[in-house]
This record gives sequence, C-alpha cells and structure tokens, in this order.
Amino acid sequence: MLCRFRQKNLAFLTTDTYLSVMARQNRLHALIDALRSGSIHRAADLARQLGVSQRTLYRDIQSLQAAGVPVQGTRGTGYHLSDQIRLPPLDLAPAELEALSLGLAILGQSADPELSQAATALADRIDALLPEASIAPADAWKLEKPPFADAARGASHIPRIRAAIRARQKLRITYHSRGDRITTRTIRPLALSSLGPVWTLTAWCELRAAMRDFRLDLIDTSEALPELFLDDSP
Repeated sequence: MLCRFRQKNLAFLTTDTYLSVMARQNRLHALIDALRSGSIHRAADLARQLGVSQRTLYRDIQSLQAAGVPVQGTRGTGYHLSDQIRLPPLDLAPAELEALSLGLAILGQSADPELSQAATALADRIDALLPEASIAPADAWKLEKPPFADAARGASHIPRIRAAIRARQKLRITYHSRGDRITTRTIRPLALSSLGPVWTLTAWCELRAAMRDFRLDLIDTSEALPELFLDDSP
C-alpha cells in the first residue's frame, strides 16, 4: 500500500526525481496486481506487460520480496504470489482478531506519535463494535517478545526519516546488509513506503552511488546530518 507519508513527502522532490520514484512505485503495484491471479507468470511476459527489461523486472521482484510481499518463483520457472494480499470484507476468526489486536498494540508503541495515536484509535473503534464475548483477554495473546518486534523497532526511525525527507537532509545510518554485514552509509532519503509488512526507505546511497531501498527493521541507528542535498544524485 502506498502510504500517505510517501505521497506527502514526494512534493519535496525535483520533478524528474518525483516522476522516477512515482513511476517505479506504480510499476511495483502493477506487478503485484499481475501476480494476484494465482497463475505462474514468466518473467518475459511480465516484463513485456510492464514495458520494462527483464533485468528491471528481476530487480522489482527482489524489491517486493525484500518488502515482505510473498512473491515465489525463480528465473526460468516463473513467479506467483503464494498468498493473496487483497482484503475483501470478511468475518474474523478469534485467532485473526487476536493477530489484529497484537499488530495494533505494536503500532501503538511506535515512536511516531501519529502512527501510535491512529493505532490506538482504531483499536478502540474495533473494540467498541465487537460483542464483549468475542474480545480475547489481553493475557491470551500478549507475548514477552512480539513476533514483529524488529518491525516495531524499525518504525522508531520513522519520525527522524520523515523530518529528513521534508528538510532534504542527509542521514547517516548503520545497516545490516546481506550476510548480516553491518555497514555505515550516508544516504539522501527520498520516500517511505510499505509494500508489505515491512517499511522501506527509498534513498540515494553515497556508498554505492546508486538508488537503494533500505528496510527500516534492518537499520540499527540513524542520525540526521547538518548537510542538505538538492537532488538524489551527485
């Protein structure tokens, strides 16, 4: 889901950068829609449908997988979504209600006041609409370490990242790269998004001299630098 943070913050980008980021996000959403059919799709067919090269398509699939979207498959065999991610109107089973309550509880502890207040308000609205007998006691689902504790920790960086996007201010982050290597990077943050259960930050990485998507749950520390930037590339 393209979050309102992204839509609001994209107004601070240059026209070319704005169009580039939006085109990519629209393409990722179109790719998700194409994979929702449940059939296995060849990479060549998907690339032709989206009007991109197969190399770009493979990068897009990797971005979706990194964001937690359940894309399954390999090169040469095709790709599909292992689970449907569309949410039509439905009745909730007790276990599903407990999962929703747990997710809202985690967001309620977010360092972002807006997210925290929204999660708390939504939880109150849901509780008000449910029969009392259907509400599981808190102790029935409360865990010592929530299964999404890392995602909640990543959300703690959102206020600083949002401020840096608005101010066009560079950030220094320590990041868990592939193989669990920890690297220190200076980045130029452009937009936040949530294509799956994991928040990602699109930014220009000065270490790699390229655009990168950073998972917030893999960021250990983030620090706003005094240096501003005018564009996403040198």
